[in-house]
Amino acid sequence: MTDDALNTPQGDEDPTAVHVDQFLAHPPATVWRALTEPDLLAQWMMPGDFRLEVGHRYTMEAVPVPATNFSGTVQAEVLAYEPERMLRLSWADAYPERGNDMVSTVTWTLEPEGRGTRLFLVQKGFEAGDELHQRARRIMGGGWKSHVIAALERFLDKTD
Repeated sequence: MTDDALNTPQGDEDPTAVHVDQFLAHPPATVWRALTEPDLLAQWMMPGDFRLEVGHRYTMEAVPVPATNFSGTVQAEVLAYEPERMLRLSWADAYPERGNDMVSTVTWTLEPEGRGTRLFLVQKGFEAGDELHQRARRIMGGGWKSHVIAALERFLDKTD
């Protein structure tokens, strides 16, 4: 639905972003470790050479998605972080010459909620009028919700 006062899309109707809001029954410190410790991150998300340092560039290996020209290799960079609160990354296909030149920003935000954590994820950078970007947004939106966050939850439950 559109907010008429601001004339801006809200929630999943924002064609330029994916929004995820998930409660995790684990404290922020535990969730933060899963998001930022390379050996833990590799167990539930994608293997890569992550390091919590602004400006650090690294790659992660995923499954190629031919429908969006995604090669399967993510080129990422740590843009900003606030310990146990926020992590912002730049994501791009490591091989844009293969047809996927999209660059997005992924921001994880953690808020304490009771004995757990409210985890917000926002991925921005999808062009509203670009069919390939919109296909990628739909696929990634579903993947964040049904696969990535679910994998994080399973990992956290298993490590408690």
